[in-house]
Amino acid sequence: MSEARINRISNEKGDGGPSLSGITTFSGLNYFVPPKGTTAERPSDCPPGSIRFNTDSAHLEYWDGLQWLEFEATNDELGIANNAAGTSGGLGHRGMIAGGYNESNTIDDIEYVTISTLGNGQYFGDLTLGLRRDMGSASSSTRAVFTGGANVDGVAGQTANIEFVTFSSTGNSTDFGADLTIAKRNIGSSSNSTRALFAGGYTSSPTSSDFASIDYITMASTGVAAQDFGDLHREHRDANSVSSSTRALFAGGTSVPSNVQTNTIDYVTISTLGDAQDFGDLISGGATTGVTPVGNSTRGIFAGALLSSTLSNVIQFVTIASTGNSQDFGDLIETRMNGGGCSSPTRGVIYSGGDNGGSSRRGIEYITISTTGDGIDFGDTFTSGGLGLLGNGCSNGHGGL
Repeated sequence: MSEARINRISNEKGDGGPSLSGITTFSGLNYFVPPKGTTAERPSDCPPGSIRFNTDSAHLEYWDGLQWLEFEATNDELGIANNAAGTSGGLGHRGMIAGGYNESNTIDDIEYVTISTLGNGQYFGDLTLGLRRDMGSASSSTRAVFTGGANVDGVAGQTANIEFVTFSSTGNSTDFGADLTIAKRNIGSSSNSTRALFAGGYTSSPTSSDFASIDYITMASTGVAAQDFGDLHREHRDANSVSSSTRALFAGGTSVPSNVQTNTIDYVTISTLGDAQDFGDLISGGATTGVTPVGNSTRGIFAGALLSSTLSNVIQFVTIASTGNSQDFGDLIETRMNGGGCSSPTRGVIYSGGDNGGSSRRGIEYITISTTGDGIDFGDTFTSGGLGLLGNGCSNGHGGL
């Protein structure tokens, strides 16, 4: 094999170089420096497989022929030193819960747990785009995305902002660099390993309105605005979602102007575009809102709820690949609504939540997804008042991955 040692080859302008063909080995012992630039400087006339370093996101990315996507580095064993008293630590998938509100105020905290262990929540960082509740949340195996929501007063100030964090680190969120198609809150959200869906939602201004529209983003592709996916079967908010790698389900919710609740379940195929189809109904006792969703690739679980005006501790489940009504799973330790849900392939964690009077729950419960049975105590939230209602959960081990 021939060998050439050359410091630099370029054209006469210094902005290009030779094309290398055949089997080429780089044997430097230190590092290889790829081209770099900002998100705005991304080229679009390069061949698929082109690689560059994005100086805005500080990530390597590649061109797939249609868009720039970030390289993903996965690690299911994310246990690190604990920073909250009473946590047990350990390795495993990480669940994350962000925002919400309790009796004191709207919250910008992000907390996390190691799902395979038991213990209290730990502090991860803050939402940097402001105090938020009623957001949508979705995740790949490396990145959690939080979008939309309302500001501190919980009434006005809906936003279209999208921000993200990396599971393997701790710290404050980063602006995604692009927005939803419209500012809204009370968003149903779901994802597979690449695409995140944000369904329905609500705005209070200029008039109270619910939405049927579904937006989608490619989670690894920062700086690319959300696009239209299709519509739910009707306009409503607070549709809670579970997913497999192929299918997303949106269950329950409420519609204005009369705050009519629904127990219907819609589904879509994540990799395509189009409107939702009917899956079946929740069987928890009537019209339902405020359920906490968890699940793996096979089974979707909906825990707790507000049934008309009655708080519930009912847990129910569906088989995602089929259609039909939900079935009874068991009961939570505490009645609660609007908790944050996060999952590994084996365990679902129901995080905080509250009641219809605004009082929050600090307790965390878990269930084993493949069985049926009641909730079991996991620990307490890091935030002393609990993350309360309308915090948003996700994980690097949910059913869509």
